[in-house]
Formats: sequence, structure tokens, C-alpha cells
Amino acid sequence: MPEQGAFLLFDGIARNFGDVTAVDGVDLTIGAASFVALVGASGSGKSTLLKTVNRLVEPSTGRVILDGDDVASLPPSALRRSVGYVFQGIGLFPHMHVGENIAIGPRLAGNPIGEARIGELLELVELEPAMASRMPDELSGGQRQRVGVARALAGDPKLLLMDEPFGALDPITRDALGERVRALHDRLGLTSVMVTHDMTEALLLADRVLVMDAGRIVADETPAALLAGAGGDIAQGLVAVPRAQAEKLAAMEQ
Repeated sequence: MPEQGAFLLFDGIARNFGDVTAVDGVDLTIGAASFVALVGASGSGKSTLLKTVNRLVEPSTGRVILDGDDVASLPPSALRRSVGYVFQGIGLFPHMHVGENIAIGPRLAGNPIGEARIGELLELVELEPAMASRMPDELSGGQRQRVGVARALAGDPKLLLMDEPFGALDPITRDALGERVRALHDRLGLTSVMVTHDMTEALLLADRVLVMDAGRIVADETPAALLAGAGGDIAQGLVAVPRAQAEKLAAMEQ
């Protein structure tokens, strides 16, 4: 069983889809203010595990404990409004202005926010407050994803979940937004869990990298430890890609 006192606990979490085991008995402790990356190949179970936190996926067995509460005991709608969630598809409502999209969570929770707070949230993600009046289809992909981050932060969550949040963006935008999210994590004192298939992204942004394979966590290391060779064969297979790219670039400079 995971240790007591952690902010987020996965206690024996398993999830089956028919004969397929997507998550296979995960025990995991995540401390407050951590930035954790879940990395693995497609089908390794990382997104399924993440979604058990906000109950978008119900585990077949096991419990998720968030800040002392079993999430299964909380109303799903209230739970999802208290946990920031950013995903690759963004999911902005096309018929709503940017400001309305950002404010929808607090409004549904009965705690509406005003224009000043919407402006503050836009500034947090480095967008102009005037963008609140624009429609989603007027924005670039990077701007829409920044609005998605602002929306996730509108309810002042302590936990931020991100499922391949930057995967659809061009490399320059992806890098800039990743750095901004990391800065917001530190500034706001968040606990952040990010699913990504990109080991470079995990190494650069996270304090702790968890590698999943066949529904299990097969490595749990710091970025420095992974770069030093820790974590086992599967983890090192993922690290080998950015390492080889870096070596090729270094050779080109010579």
C-alpha cells in the first residue's frame, strides 16, 4: 500500500477493458508540489491511469486517494471541477468566446469569475486579456492550447493533470508552452502529472519520470538518473532517442 501523507495515491489500481488489461495493479505515491511525467509507448496504460484520478475512467480494482479523499466517494462533476485537466484535443466550446470557455468551470460550480479574473488567467498563459472576446476559431493552435491551460487553472486547483497537452503543436510553440506550464507549476505551487510519449519533454520539464509498459510502472527515476543510465532497458530505450539526436547535432556542429 502507498505511504500515508502523500497528496495523490494510487492503491492497487487496475483497469480491464474486456480481456485487455490496460493498467495492471499500480501502487504509486505522488507528493505535493511534484511535477511528474508519465512516459511510455502507445498502449502502455499511461492515459488510462491518469484518467482514474478525475474518474473519466473508473478502475476495475483499487483506489485513488486525492488529498486524503477517495475520489470514488466524491461526485464526479465536483471532482472534475476541482482538478485542472489539459488534454491534446483542447476541447474549447466553439460557440463560446474565449472568456466564456475559461470561466465555464467556476460558473458550473456556482462560483462565477469576472472579467478581471479572466484577464489575469489569460496573462498567466501569456495572452492578452483582450483575447477574452475572441472566438476559438480565430486563434492559432498554440493560442487555443494556452486558453485550455487557463481554463484548467480557473478553479484554482492544486492538482493539474495533462494528457499529451502539447502533442499537436509545432516544436517552437510546444517548447515555449511547456516552459510556461513548468513556470506556472512552480509559481502556483501546483502538483502536476503529465502524460507524454516524448522523453525529451519529460526530461526537461519533470522532477520525476515514471515509465509505463504493459500497464505497469517499470521505472521511477529523476531525469538526471535516467540520463546517467538508470531505470532499466525500457526506460533507457526511450532515453536513447533524445540522446542520439543530441549526439548527431553535436557532430554536425563539429
